Amino acid sequence: MWAATVAVGTVGLLGSSALGGPDLPTAVSPLAPAQLARLDLHASPDGMRPPEFSLRTLEGQTVSLTALRGQVVLLNFWATWCLECRQELPALEILHRRFGPRGLAVVGINTREGPIAVRSFVRDRGLTFPLLLDSGGTVTRGYGVIGLPTTFLVGRDGRSAALAIGAREWASAAAVEIVEALLAAAPGEPGQPGR
Repeated sequence: MWAATVAVGTVGLLGSSALGGPDLPTAVSPLAPAQLARLDLHASPDGMRPPEFSLRTLEGQTVSLTALRGQVVLLNFWATWCLECRQELPALEILHRRFGPRGLAVVGINTREGPIAVRSFVRDRGLTFPLLLDSGGTVTRGYGVIGLPTTFLVGRDGRSAALAIGAREWASAAAVEIVEALLAAAPGEPGQPGR
């Protein structure tokens, strides 16, 4: 239930500070609170690392979170039947094409669907970023995803930076500003990018 830990650590995402305790990490992000607010993102607790995973693409290639270390990772959990996901995926494709060469890895994790449905969906929409299959829902459960779409932003150092539950305007100026800030941060750099 990693997402629940992240969400509770942000105090407010799930409702009340009573859900957290004195031992719970505080929400800290390399992103400024105003940046997060513009896209309605929630900061991840300081030092929180997302669970490792290893899944296959539609083409049979294995992709793991460890292999993506050193890149900024936008990890999006989605399904073909999810209307908000359908609206959000083209914007993720725009980010992939624009920032992929600079170190942004946009990765979609399809949850609990088979390759035939996913392949047809991807082909019809011209999606080119890596789409991984979590047919059994193991990774989805490990991340504590309870609604789709859910997106995690992970910095170059492998630490979670932010979380979005529900669709966001990923092609907006606010999203571009967030991606730019994360790309500007050196791996392991604390605090604000560029400082």
